[in-house]
Amino acid sequence: MNETPRGAIRVLLAEDQGMMRGALALLLGMEEDIEVVAQVAAGDAIVASVLRHGPDVALLDIELPGMSGLDAAEELRTRAPGCRVLILTTFGRPGYLRRALEAGAAGFLVKDGPVEELAAAIRRALAGETVVDPALATAALSAGPNPLTPREREVLKASADGATVADVAGRLHLSESTVRNYLSSAIGKTGTRNRAEAVREARQQGWL
Repeated sequence: MNETPRGAIRVLLAEDQGMMRGALALLLGMEEDIEVVAQVAAGDAIVASVLRHGPDVALLDIELPGMSGLDAAEELRTRAPGCRVLILTTFGRPGYLRRALEAGAAGFLVKDGPVEELAAAIRRALAGETVVDPALATAALSAGPNPLTPREREVLKASADGATVADVAGRLHLSESTVRNYLSSAIGKTGTRNRAEAVREARQQGWL
């Protein structure tokens, strides 16, 4: 097994698409001062892998099986505060950016940029900077904050797979009337007609 070059930036890469993950690992590994020390394909494997390998920077996709990169970033903030987190995603949505920064991420980048910019972002994040795509930052400021409360987001997420109100109530240990109230509020805030539309709109805005 190759040893990490002395003084190299240790990077964990979380990406569920194998070809993309392999390409990123290969390209980043060509940088003299960067070493990819761990790769994971599922969100619920991120925290354990960070604790095991001790990377300096965790490069996380958002849409991952098991746990989103945003949820993992929030958990890493308390369990591995020394690890800087960069969100790398296909979805450059203002709501996602706001959630990433609220979760303690050091940066938010879209996947269509050159690897040289990604490598530079990794170095800047480790140096303590916050690295955000300028156009996305402007869009996030104009979009305003997420109108949904944490509990409204939780109820919408739980109902996204077509679960009944009773199913959601049982899953979240809430009464059915409370679930209906949260859903009604979320529907109103998203300006939609039903919970299916509310889920779709919230996802499109990056609020879930």
